[in-house]
Amino acid sequence: MPDPFLLNIDVTAAAIDAQGHANNVEYVRWMQDAALAAADALDPGAALMHAAGATWVVRSHHVEYVRPALLGDRLAIRTWLSDFTRVSCVRNYEFTRNGEPAVIARGRTEWVFVDAATGRPKRMPDDVRRRIGADADDAGPAVVR
Repeated sequence: MPDPFLLNIDVTAAAIDAQGHANNVEYVRWMQDAALAAADALDPGAALMHAAGATWVVRSHHVEYVRPALLGDRLAIRTWLSDFTRVSCVRNYEFTRNGEPAVIARGRTEWVFVDAATGRPKRMPDDVRRRIGADADDAGPAVVR
């Protein structure tokens, strides 16, 4: 497994809701931002996807809110991949305030590898699996949901 990727973000006024903390929808947006930044860091990841004629789509998101993020907070989002199958993987997230060890939120997104033309799940080629850190021996179940 590659080392976790780290993205820092600032909580701006646009993220704050009527309760005075970051709105829950913002966490999903930040998770996507972290996922895209992590994927971009795997250069030439985009070239591999294009060559495979595939893309990633989200099957599900889960967020657990532990403590609120507040206006002006600087957040560190740590993200890594796990739970690989032939056609999917899970991206995990931990949110902390920079400099503090306490986790303020956790998240998981299940991503499915799909054929760009048909939108149907597609087995990840070995070069894509290697690039994202999936062990070739950890192909997971053959079931496509």
